[in-house]
Amino acid sequence: MTDLDRVLATVDADLDGALERLFAFLRIPSISTDRAYAADCRRAGQWLVDDLAGLGLTATLNDTPGHPVVTGISQLGTGKRVLFYGHYDVQPVDPLELWENPPFEPKIIEGPNGVKRIVARGSSDDKGQVMTFVEACRAYLKVTGTLPVDVTIMVEGEEENGSGNLPPFLEAHREELAADIALVCDTSMWNATTPAITVSLRGLMHDEIVVTCANRDLHSGYYGGAAANPLHVLSTIIGAVHGPDGRITIPGFYDGVVEPPDEVKAQWNALGLTPEVFLGPIGLSQPIGERGRSLVEMTTSRPTFEVNGMWGGYIGEGSKTVIPSIATAKISCRLVAGQNPVHVRDAVRAFVRSLIPADCTVEFRGGEGSPAVAVSHDNPNLAKASAALGDEWGKPAVTVGAGGSIPIVGHFKKTLDQDTLLIGFALDDDRIHSPNEKYDLASFHKGIRSWVRVLAALAA
Repeated sequence: MTDLDRVLATVDADLDGALERLFAFLRIPSISTDRAYAADCRRAGQWLVDDLAGLGLTATLNDTPGHPVVTGISQLGTGKRVLFYGHYDVQPVDPLELWENPPFEPKIIEGPNGVKRIVARGSSDDKGQVMTFVEACRAYLKVTGTLPVDVTIMVEGEEENGSGNLPPFLEAHREELAADIALVCDTSMWNATTPAITVSLRGLMHDEIVVTCANRDLHSGYYGGAAANPLHVLSTIIGAVHGPDGRITIPGFYDGVVEPPDEVKAQWNALGLTPEVFLGPIGLSQPIGERGRSLVEMTTSRPTFEVNGMWGGYIGEGSKTVIPSIATAKISCRLVAGQNPVHVRDAVRAFVRSLIPADCTVEFRGGEGSPAVAVSHDNPNLAKASAALGDEWGKPAVTVGAGGSIPIVGHFKKTLDQDTLLIGFALDDDRIHSPNEKYDLASFHKGIRSWVRVLAALAA
């Protein structure tokens, strides 16, 4: 029997102990957004520090202007180091009356088809996921006295509150946090039996467009048909953004966008994500993105332009027949690797200005942005982790992008110059941020086993 086999067997034998430790962690109501729970957030951080110190790691509760950051560092001289990131803070539990059990009294229940579930706030997001990695390290140290690679564990307490104090913490601890690659366990599997590695996250540019025509609101009977209406102007501009093929018509918008490799597209197509599966649950049936693109491409590897809100004139009860003088739209663009947020902002603004009538003016309020981040598909650590997950789950890991943004990953690249593999074991039905949050027992158990395999593979 190899060391890997012995470590995996130890994980299986100590599952009850791992659950006891997780439940102790889950009982601490570490709600970061509510100041009333500040002491509980600190208590959760200290609980984790004590647990990591018990493994022989140099564990520290690092104070910040907000909630503390936990670090646990091994010094085994393995020649390779990984930085693991997670968070110990959780979302508020409101509305409390919708919980079937008290949110901070974890228990295992049996769900549909006999699936056992850990139910508690933070079970999936992110305490359960954090402990999969910690328990993998515990099993290695118990069996072999060492780890395949050196680890730096960093667990923050403000992820659910914007992570405002984490970027300066990274900057101040750059040397201490240096590693060959970062690992994040705060994402999902493709489905309950198919592991996934998220290798790209879309960036973001958001702006506010304000169009002004007349110098005051106008009587629509007296001026209607002659005076420019800023809502019409803004609607015309918004309507011109997308062509009939779904592509964005803004000149320069796609500058820098790179097509994924054909083999990756083939993998995505094989996933069989259909409009019925993806859009059906939200009451829709037809995708409106670029023609000839799969749903996975549309939502992960292609940039977007969306209107988040548009208003002007009278919107109260009843009617008021005016032509407004001002109309406003809030827009956001999800960006992909290769796009520059400033370049996209300037392209959008130039496009809008080109369509403003002579009598009207436009101003912009915002323009903030953050770039997308991506790991190269030929990164050797990606291949190793993917193979390890395949060994555990019995099928290849899916390499996917995420449509949203996780700012910490960008900070890892910008501040620490580290690529990140996002390997999580949550499921889409885990009800994170909602009442009755859960984490399948299999996600927890096989998540620990998966990290055991991934650490061994990264050491190779």
